[in-house]
Amino acid sequence: MPHLDSFTIPEFHLPFENAKDPRADRANTEATDWAVSRGLIDEATEQFAGIGFGHLAGRVSLGASYEDIVLLSQWMAWSFVLDDQHDLLIRSGRVDTWRPVADAITGYLEHGRTDRLPRAARNPLVDAFVELCDRILAGMPPGARERYRAHVPQMLRSLDQEADNRRPGYRPPVADYVLTRRHSSQLLPMMDMVEASLGIDLPPLVHDSPEVQELGWSAIDVISWGNDVFSLPKEYSCGDTNNLAVLLASWQDWPLPRAVRAVEARIEARVEDFLATARKLPSVLDGLGVTDTAVRTAAERRVRAYEDWMIGSDLWQRYDCTRYRDERFAAGLEAAYTRPDLVPVA
Repeated sequence: MPHLDSFTIPEFHLPFENAKDPRADRANTEATDWAVSRGLIDEATEQFAGIGFGHLAGRVSLGASYEDIVLLSQWMAWSFVLDDQHDLLIRSGRVDTWRPVADAITGYLEHGRTDRLPRAARNPLVDAFVELCDRILAGMPPGARERYRAHVPQMLRSLDQEADNRRPGYRPPVADYVLTRRHSSQLLPMMDMVEASLGIDLPPLVHDSPEVQELGWSAIDVISWGNDVFSLPKEYSCGDTNNLAVLLASWQDWPLPRAVRAVEARIEARVEDFLATARKLPSVLDGLGVTDTAVRTAAERRVRAYEDWMIGSDLWQRYDCTRYRDERFAAGLEAAYTRPDLVPVA
């Protein structure tokens, strides 16, 4: 592994504007209190609140109701706990205890019944998911509901892949990692929630078109790769190869600062991909025979939503979130709020 030289997080070229809902801080507090009340965390609540999930929600869902911003904040809080608990299980050699959790979540998505969940799989992480899932699906139109039901299992499978990527002596090919990262970022279910809260509902003909799909993937790549730079000290320090900069440095035998510059260049190229595809969107809709003004407006609003996600995520990491500046995190240690007993031994 290359040496972790000091580096400066670049100012990524993101030519978009962003505003934050003024109730974001209040939503952050409510989401933190919710996580405590559901037993997801029981100490270091200030550190947990410093993640700033309410601020991220306020940046990417401007115009949504406060109730929807709080719900998104709570889902984000749950997602951070999910990610950190999964990391803890990998570190402690208990990743086999993850399977009942993932199975319980996917099972509930399929049948929506808690009486079918094995008692051994019930824990605060699963119970909080059940609560959130019911509330999320109740407010979604059919298209978004179907996508959310598909995206959550994909997210869980990607975490399995990232665990496999961390087996001793293995480093995933960069191209494979990029595909995994699109789902392990956990962005897709969140994007489904934001679109539902903003009333963006594209018909399958438009949603499934290659150009509209490419808009989403380019935005997700920009966000995910940027996050890899912010989280680089932590992931490098604990030997986690699920990081684009770490992989580029390893495969190319580059020092990490050069790898970070390469990630910056890739982000800039993906932003240009996004902009080029967005410019083509009107002609794409023409080619699909879409004349309904409401559908065309919804497609334009999806583009704006992706822009908010790209710039909002970057600004959140720079200004609203203490996670990536925390000395414990940067040293590669597990989060202080992580509960070793949250996922019991099977």
